Amino acid sequence: MAHDRLLARARELWVEMAGVPMAFPADGGIEVAVSARSLLCPPGWVGIVALGDAAIVTVPAGSWAGIVRKVLHGLPVGVLTDSDRLRAVLPVAEVLGPASLAYLDERDFQPAGLDTVDVVPGEHADLATLLASVTANDADECGLADITSDAFVVRRGNHVVAAAGYRRWPGLVAHMCVLTKPNERGRGLARAVASVAVADGLANHLLPQWRARPEPSRRVARALGFRQLGAQLSIRIRA
Repeated sequence: MAHDRLLARARELWVEMAGVPMAFPADGGIEVAVSARSLLCPPGWVGIVALGDAAIVTVPAGSWAGIVRKVLHGLPVGVLTDSDRLRAVLPVAEVLGPASLAYLDERDFQPAGLDTVDVVPGEHADLATLLASVTANDADECGLADITSDAFVVRRGNHVVAAAGYRRWPGLVAHMCVLTKPNERGRGLARAVASVAVADGLANHLLPQWRARPEPSRRVARALGFRQLGAQLSIRIRA
């Protein structure tokens, strides 16, 4: 039952992000729509979100809708976010993802229980210092620069070495953002700070969402009780 509620809420979010009226097919499968305002992907790209046994796909222009619909309808939902499979059937120029999509029901929450996490404003200078200490890819992946919540941090001396927060998305969703300094990873700090951020989101009646590509990030989500319900992939098709 909890799984059904999570799936329904997750699908509501991504339908709203699609920017046009569409839906995940109730009997499984795929729906394709033209949307120049889609937030499933960067502008001009094709966005694919698969949740459960159904998927929605947005294309930037009508000229691509027919071919994308025809090609993807021939694929199982489970491979729609497999970039290698898509490269075999579409002229893919560039790929972002796939990223797993995981969600948390409050009754499944497994808090870390660490009591050494501090709270600072989301625009705190220490967060900028932490972000500057990692690669551009890590900074982009974590999304910490865009949080709208407070930041929940662990310090070593005067330095923040791990931080988490969330950005409020449509549909009362808390999109989780977590970052640990490279030389401090593997010590449970990501789980510690994320646990407090998740608890804050739940206290504000939000649905925690964990979107991740790296497996270590996915492990943190599973340890906290998140359930992976699907994946997201964006592709740019060669003109």
